[in-house]
Amino acid sequence: MTISAERPTEVNDMGDGPPDFIAQPKLRRHGLLGQHLGTAIIGGFLGYILGHWLGNYIASGYPYIANSGQNSIAVLLALALMVLGWLIGIGALNYPFAKMLGREAKGEVEYQGWTRYFRYNLDHKVVGIQYVVGVLVFFFTGGLLAMAIRTELLNPTVHVFSADTYIKIVSEHGTIMMMMASSVVVGPLGNYFVPLMIGARRMAFPRIEAFSFWIFSAGYLVIFSALFFGGFPTGWTGYAPLQTQAGPGMISYLFGFAIISIGMMAAGFNLAVTIINYRAPGMTWSRVPIFVWSIIATAALLTLASPVLLAAGLFGILDKTVQTAFYVTEHGGSSYLWENLFWFFGHPEVYIMALPGFGIVGEILPVFARKPLFAYRIAAAGMIGVALLSFFVWQHHLFQSGINPDMRPLFMLTTELISIPTGFIFLVGMGTLYKARIRYEVPMLFCMAVYFNFLIGGVSGVFLSDVPVNVTVHGGFFVLSHFHYTIMGGLIFAFFAGLYFWLPKMTGKKMNKKLGLWHFWTMFVFFNLTFFPMFIIGLLGQPRRVFTYAKNLQTLNDFSSISAFLLGASFLIFVANIMWSQFISPEKSPANPWDSLGLEWQTATPIPIYNFERIPVIMTDPYHYSEPGAPALADFGQATMAASASPPSSSTSADQ
Repeated sequence: MTISAERPTEVNDMGDGPPDFIAQPKLRRHGLLGQHLGTAIIGGFLGYILGHWLGNYIASGYPYIANSGQNSIAVLLALALMVLGWLIGIGALNYPFAKMLGREAKGEVEYQGWTRYFRYNLDHKVVGIQYVVGVLVFFFTGGLLAMAIRTELLNPTVHVFSADTYIKIVSEHGTIMMMMASSVVVGPLGNYFVPLMIGARRMAFPRIEAFSFWIFSAGYLVIFSALFFGGFPTGWTGYAPLQTQAGPGMISYLFGFAIISIGMMAAGFNLAVTIINYRAPGMTWSRVPIFVWSIIATAALLTLASPVLLAAGLFGILDKTVQTAFYVTEHGGSSYLWENLFWFFGHPEVYIMALPGFGIVGEILPVFARKPLFAYRIAAAGMIGVALLSFFVWQHHLFQSGINPDMRPLFMLTTELISIPTGFIFLVGMGTLYKARIRYEVPMLFCMAVYFNFLIGGVSGVFLSDVPVNVTVHGGFFVLSHFHYTIMGGLIFAFFAGLYFWLPKMTGKKMNKKLGLWHFWTMFVFFNLTFFPMFIIGLLGQPRRVFTYAKNLQTLNDFSSISAFLLGASFLIFVANIMWSQFISPEKSPANPWDSLGLEWQTATPIPIYNFERIPVIMTDPYHYSEPGAPALADFGQATMAASASPPSSSTSADQ
């Protein structure tokens, strides 16, 4: 990164960044005027009304559409203009509009006052906090739908919902959870901490970063709106021909996926460019924190896989609105096209969710084990290997679809091969814990739970890669339990580990330890009591997405349901902890409560606007725990000023 010292930098200057040493800029405090969440809601509402009217007007010339009660054109235009109104209302389009008019965009950056969290903001730390709140809201929404599912499964014959309503609840739950999970780490912790960990003052493209959050939020609203259009009966996978037979709620699913894929592409591209080009002098690839390695591997998946989902969603929208036949077999299309496009994105998406979780755990383990990260290069190579191989395994989801059986051995092999780099990452954690003096703080407990849960999920996944086993358990609760152990047991536990670990840096306050322990143990115990019995239920033949089942399975289902309710209650403990520690308790956290060597802990708390007053020169990697005579991680003094005055040498170049 080139560091200029020729001119002072204004607060709203988003050029190459400030000079190496600057005076703290004068902050501005903004009130309730201007563009914010309220105007975004108003803009979205007006856009929805206009789009729905326009769609009905267009359909009025086609009686077979207007009289069918399934005017997909009106739904699509309503949702499209709702998203446009949402983005205009929040101010996301101010910059391109201003440039087209030859003016300077204003009001994009708010650095002071609580209202900045409800605005379109170019500070990566504000965007990170916005993502934290956003994904928690989405997570609790999906969790409430999960409680409805388990309520229905309390009895095989006495029903709370109809079969049609039940499948739509299941579909909405799965879709919200999977799309939320795609950003649950990359959005909050990736955006907040990657610039700090690599010694950068900002993200490469701040406007793209802010846009990715607000388009992600709009995608959530679009997917949630399916409930008001009659829902969709396809599960979260959206398979044709059910897709082409579904009502207008299917438009919300398809358009929501398309919108969220745009946000994922933007986030992945921005993170990749930032990590490649904005590393501090001296931060060679062998010194990059393992969390950053996980994020760049994930960014590659986001950038390369998300366009396929966007294309798949647009094809489905065209089928539903203008009568094309991409997925309509009787008109020359193919339902296999959707399955291949969806899973070509969908299986890399599993690792979009898993890899950042591995990165969090790899970052936290050395801190509480007080040992260097074991086999750092193996962990980094494992993450790149997982990212690469994830594009070669998608058809194991199609073993039962009727595809050419000759393809099965190839995809069985690639699926089993991906367990090798995944195993490397797992063994790196075990090596770090070996003979360690572990401090059992709340973040460390969540990290150790990740390994326990992911081991069960990973071993069951190896079984599912085998064609005969897959044929036996396909479409049953065994598969459901497997991916909950992999995704929720791995990713969500890692996310909470990251929150408990980094919130003192983000807010200046630690989470309450006693409430944190209660949260961990209730979540860990009841998670396993909820999902482990589902392996047995699946092996006994209970299919997914069906609201009735054999009476002899009621005891196991009741046990899982009651455990699920208690699992849901464990998240209320987390909410109580957040409210108490962050908003009620006056107790402040020490500057570095965990004694971490990470670069993000070396700057002041609260973090300055530009993160570092002087760009640090990186001297070593951040994992030299309990090593006598280890060099300091970074130099923030005169060496940095010298580095900014002349091009960095080959040994400290940010381009290495």
